[in-house]
Amino acid sequence: MPVLTAIGRIHPTKDHTMQTRLLKSMLVAACAIAPLASPIAATPASAQSVVQPAQDLTLSIGNGQLVNVPGAMADVFVANDAVADVQVKSARQLYVFGKAGGTTTVYASNSAGAVIWSATVRVGSNLDSVDAMLRLAMPEAKIGVSTMGSNTFLLTGTIKTPEDAAEAERLVQAYAGKDSNVISRLRMATPLQVNLQVRIAEVSRSLVKSLQTNLTTVDSTGGFKFGVGQGRSGWFEQHVPGGSLGTATPPDGASGVNPITTGSTLAAAGKLFGVNILGSLDAGETIGLVTTLAQPNLTALSGETAEFLAGGEYPIPISQALGTTSIEYKKYGVSLSYSPTVLANGRISMRVRPEVSELSSQGAVNFNGYEVPALTVRRTETTVELGSGQSFMIAGLLSNNSQNTIQKLPGAGDLPILGSLFRSTSYKRGETELVIIVTPYLVNPVDASQIVLPTDGFNAPNDLQRLLGNMESDGVSKGKGGQPAPAAAAPGIGDADGSAPAQGKSKRSAATGTAPQPGFSLK
Repeated sequence: MPVLTAIGRIHPTKDHTMQTRLLKSMLVAACAIAPLASPIAATPASAQSVVQPAQDLTLSIGNGQLVNVPGAMADVFVANDAVADVQVKSARQLYVFGKAGGTTTVYASNSAGAVIWSATVRVGSNLDSVDAMLRLAMPEAKIGVSTMGSNTFLLTGTIKTPEDAAEAERLVQAYAGKDSNVISRLRMATPLQVNLQVRIAEVSRSLVKSLQTNLTTVDSTGGFKFGVGQGRSGWFEQHVPGGSLGTATPPDGASGVNPITTGSTLAAAGKLFGVNILGSLDAGETIGLVTTLAQPNLTALSGETAEFLAGGEYPIPISQALGTTSIEYKKYGVSLSYSPTVLANGRISMRVRPEVSELSSQGAVNFNGYEVPALTVRRTETTVELGSGQSFMIAGLLSNNSQNTIQKLPGAGDLPILGSLFRSTSYKRGETELVIIVTPYLVNPVDASQIVLPTDGFNAPNDLQRLLGNMESDGVSKGKGGQPAPAAAAPGIGDADGSAPAQGKSKRSAATGTAPQPGFSLK
């Protein structure tokens, strides 16, 4: 503490000097810490904020828009000036123009730092010129064009035919360049429906001839016995060399020769040189004729896929782990699937896949006690283009095969005359002819009362008719309407002027004097 002297002046002591130095050090430290402490204390008071673009601005390359901002601008920010840039005309107006395809953002702020205008700018190809080109090339179509990115075009609207959609895509692709991507969402104003009739006709002929000889002794004295033969089994176990020939011993004590199921048997038994001899000649001939006619019929919308199956499914056992067996099912029968597309002038492009399959014991296999049948399949898959009502043979098969088999005893079967007793012959021949024809029609819905059903005209027979063997009466339960009329044929491929090829009149059209109308109109 200062001491007041007699003369009125303050003379510092030693303690006073130390306190003064300590006070100065504390003041210096406080001044150094104060700038660091001020931001920490001010952080909670100033909240951070992010300003998102308030609007979208779509421009074409080389075009721009003049924007009036709500306030005086002090600063303008452009995220990517290679995509879009601005020119400031005044404090309240700026001009935004596109330079290259892409997306960028633009902000404008006032002198206080507040954002008064912002936008996301998307720059693409010149949409106005693409719209003008489509209106000039396709005036009847209502097509809108918008961009999705730098070089992607989206087509929307309605068209008359699917061919118009393909034409619009091709025009935009050619106008905008090969690197452009065109996405089509065009729809048809009136969707078209296509009915497909498929005829699958097959004729199969088969001829099988066989000639077998069997010879054995039937001496029951216990002496020497011999025999040669094949393809025969006895009714009862007898002495039969090779298990091929035997005598029957019915309960009544008579004797005979076992017949065969695949032909006729000529047999004789007697004593020759003191030995009982039994011989037989088996001759068989089998002639088969199989015809198949399937006519699947299916209707689908243009551009869609339709499937049809009239048949069933058969089980197939499949081995699994730990000795278990699972079952899968495979379809068989008459099936049809196709995808039609209606082109201009009524022509129809379609991918068609008809199939006719049936179960067969030939080639069947046994699997863990299960007999899995084989399938006989007639199938084709192709793409064709036809006019409505025109027919086209899309597949055909002509097969002719023969097989001749001789089974004989080596050496003895080659002997002249007597060698025929020691050999058997078998001859097989097969012929198959298959044709698949498709006929598409453009169809429209009709009234339900005009549709003819397979059950129309059927009445259950009465007792007298059943007694006489009539399973269907002559009465008519309903009046039958007209049959579906085929569509008028579209222009042929070779017709340069687009006119339809001349076709002969059917009996029905000749009777009425008018050509059949397109679709299944039952007039």
